[in-house]
Amino acid sequence: MKQVVIVGGGIAGQTAAIYASRKKMDYLLIAKQLGGQVYQSGEILNYPGIPRTTGAEFGERLEKHLQELGVEPREGEEVKRVEPVAGGYRIVSDGGEYLSRTVIVATGARPRRLEVPGEERLVNRGVAYCSICDGPLFADQTIAIVGGGNSALEGVDSTHAIAKKVYVLNIEEEFIAHETLMEKARTYRNVELIAPARTVEILGDKEVEGLKYEKDGGVHTLKLQGVIVEIGREPVVEFLDGLVELDQSGHIKIDCQTRTSRPGVFAAGDCAAGHEYQYVIAAGQGCLALLKASRYLADTSFEDGDS
Repeated sequence: MKQVVIVGGGIAGQTAAIYASRKKMDYLLIAKQLGGQVYQSGEILNYPGIPRTTGAEFGERLEKHLQELGVEPREGEEVKRVEPVAGGYRIVSDGGEYLSRTVIVATGARPRRLEVPGEERLVNRGVAYCSICDGPLFADQTIAIVGGGNSALEGVDSTHAIAKKVYVLNIEEEFIAHETLMEKARTYRNVELIAPARTVEILGDKEVEGLKYEKDGGVHTLKLQGVIVEIGREPVVEFLDGLVELDQSGHIKIDCQTRTSRPGVFAAGDCAAGHEYQYVIAAGQGCLALLKASRYLADTSFEDGDS
């Protein structure tokens, strides 16, 4: 039985693994994809001590750090469920089963989808979910960014100088993005804000050719070559299947020590309640979760006979 199994290979999970290695713990890091959302980022400008870097460079630094510490992640495995057993938990993945005293869930979040006709068919054929990552693909083209929060307006800021024309469609009348982002968006001549507008279909056969939206009781069509969906993220927690309490948006409820409602289960990063998707927060929570898991092991008397 391991002391801790870390589920998730993003910055939160990797940070937890770094600290587990340094503490000489008997641990395991299971990651469907090492790096998580880091490799989907363009520029990273607000990580303490690193004034400017890219997601790719940052991800490479993290992996090098793991290698130097001898961390050997079970990469390519997807955890299917976590269930309580005597003295700990059984973690079942598509690559095997593992027993552990504690579990750190650091599975991050995935982009929310519009769930409209044409979206699934045209993913990676003009439909994208990261303005910063995929914006350069639409050089001199007409695109639509769907969303009204900070991620959508940050997308405007990063794509207006790349794309020929940028439409921004928000389902609500009022945008919820920071006012400074809104002010900047209004100054860009090639940016048009459309609200309230509900996207109802993405058009195209082999690639995006247009978008239909409802506004003022009518259906309108935009001719364009790209659609970037920026309507938030949903936590990757399905495999927990009721093991721990979730908040109204499906994120794992944690206290200030990253403890969940289940003793011995901790959560860190974008899958945990907090709703502030920042790498520095994920890294800090990953560190804290490992330290608190270690403390839990030291303070807990397990059943006799547990291995």
